[in-house]
Amino acid sequence: MKRGAWWLLAVGVMLASPLSQGEGGGWGERGESGPLEGREHRGSTELPALGVTAVAMTVSELDRAVAFYRDVLGFTPGEAVEVRGPEVEQLQGIPGARLRVAPVHLGEETLLLMDFLTPEGRPIPRDARSNDLSFQHVAIVVRDMDAAYEQVRRAGVTPVSHSPQRLPEWNPAAGGIWAFYFRDPDGHVLELIQFPAGKGDPRWQRPSARLFLGIDHTAIAVSDTERSLGFYRDALGMQVVGTSENFGPEQERLNAVPGAHLRITSLRAGPPPGVELLEYLEPGDGRPAPGDKRTNDVVHWQTGLVVREAAQAAERARKAGGRLLTPGEVPVPAPMGFTEGVLVADPDGHVVVLGER
Repeated sequence: MKRGAWWLLAVGVMLASPLSQGEGGGWGERGESGPLEGREHRGSTELPALGVTAVAMTVSELDRAVAFYRDVLGFTPGEAVEVRGPEVEQLQGIPGARLRVAPVHLGEETLLLMDFLTPEGRPIPRDARSNDLSFQHVAIVVRDMDAAYEQVRRAGVTPVSHSPQRLPEWNPAAGGIWAFYFRDPDGHVLELIQFPAGKGDPRWQRPSARLFLGIDHTAIAVSDTERSLGFYRDALGMQVVGTSENFGPEQERLNAVPGAHLRITSLRAGPPPGVELLEYLEPGDGRPAPGDKRTNDVVHWQTGLVVREAAQAAERARKAGGRLLTPGEVPVPAPMGFTEGVLVADPDGHVVVLGER
């Protein structure tokens, strides 16, 4: 593959997905819609983020992963491409890296599936838990939870949740939402979520014949919400659009974490998908991300975020506790609609790709 083609593919696919305009308001997570008392909107006014464009994950067998997302969850696959060469090795930090990459689309959102042919990485640990700090998932909005649950059950998925859970009405931000956690063939956790009338983005309330509608957010486990807000809100310019504390038997059955008590903070930089911070107040035994985790390990995810000035945003993120993963700005071919991109790890090790429109 010619020089620069990796960025044409990886950053280009992640960052060039068109940002939908959506409808004003209604970006609140966990059922919040429109202005709420106590809601925070503070974000960087100097370098505001413009939107999350795609979420990428490492998979062990690309064809199997594409078939699963297509046949079970209704995604539409894009073209798979094999990439290799010195630029790929430098970007991934892995000598001899050779991989196949394919986007899969659901509604207006995109997942990017990355399969390292050489060298192969490690599988997700069998004892991985939702409160481990390496945890990340995407929430797939469904029109009918009963029908969606039956479809994934018939497909033989490994459940995480006991069954679909209806979050209780005592929690005004989350009451009435149905949710269910399960694993894809590689063990990545996915969430099915159904919003009741009046909650979630207005897009999810539009009439549709499709069962699986789109991706509402990607959620990441964090050790300290305030520190993560310093990274995503204050440095990168995302806005807090909703907060809640979730606990009780429904939450325990949903996450499969006994005694689960979560502080949940939802951020947006435009229409869905957003980023959701999950801080486990209890139990406090979530394990940090492995210090030797690499991009070819199947536990690896990364999130694409459009910003106005990628280099400046990356430096702000570094000062907020992030870690730069590329030596500087990497050119992105003009046909993709962006000029440059930078990879940054957040304070807990979750990877963000910063790019410009």
